[in-house]
Amino acid sequence: MSNMSLSSVSDASGCSMIAFLHTGAAKFPQNLLSRSRQAVSPLFPAGVLKGFSSIVSRKLASHGFGASMAAMSSFPPQRYHYFLVLDFEATCDKPQIHPQEIIEFPILKLNGRTMEIESTFHMYVQPVVHPQLTPFCTELTGIIQGMVDGQPSLQQVLERVDEWMAKEGLLDPSVKSIFVTCGDWDLKVMLPGQCQYLGLPVADYFKQWINLKKAYSFAMGSWPKNGLLDMNKGLNLQHIGRPHSGIDDCKNIANIMKTLAHRGFIFKQTSKPF
Repeated sequence: MSNMSLSSVSDASGCSMIAFLHTGAAKFPQNLLSRSRQAVSPLFPAGVLKGFSSIVSRKLASHGFGASMAAMSSFPPQRYHYFLVLDFEATCDKPQIHPQEIIEFPILKLNGRTMEIESTFHMYVQPVVHPQLTPFCTELTGIIQGMVDGQPSLQQVLERVDEWMAKEGLLDPSVKSIFVTCGDWDLKVMLPGQCQYLGLPVADYFKQWINLKKAYSFAMGSWPKNGLLDMNKGLNLQHIGRPHSGIDDCKNIANIMKTLAHRGFIFKQTSKPF
């Protein structure tokens, strides 16, 4: 056996190891490799096993696996291909103005396999009922008047969202995606309320979502009263950017989701059907 080449090594079923490398290695889970080594170690010299392991690693890399495969093995697969992280900012004041209007519309496309951000949609929106932002609104959100003046209307932004969804392959019926928000306000109250006021339809993909607060409470056993701040604190994460910036809040939501996924949490829809 000591002079046996790797090409001549066969398993108990008579199948060539090289054939396995060419046909099955890309599908062979990494967490089984160590157990495979233990099972065959009494049969083959260490040098053969080392060479076999090296070839398997090279074959995995040649198939586009590697770091991504290691990442996949660290947490269970999710039910969705993509998570669409969304967090509106809207006109506001004390006392509250009516109707409120969306002024920042950010979406992050989060890969459900790697939990990494793949694409970003981000636009500011021109309010029409109350076109002048209040000092309270600017102080809270960091959005100044010049950032919304001359920007597209909500109707135009929704059309751009649909174009982006199509470009990203998210309208394909075989692709499972779902929106994720910090609370139910964005898609249960804000968007449908403003669309109703303006006489605009609400796309079906906005009618189901995951409330991150509920998901966090399921995973951690406590309700995050202060939203993202409490969730970051509970997971020992640094807060990204400034609170109440829509795009920064989306980045925090994505970071929290990634952390919970790595801990083994499986995200499920929390909204009730419309």
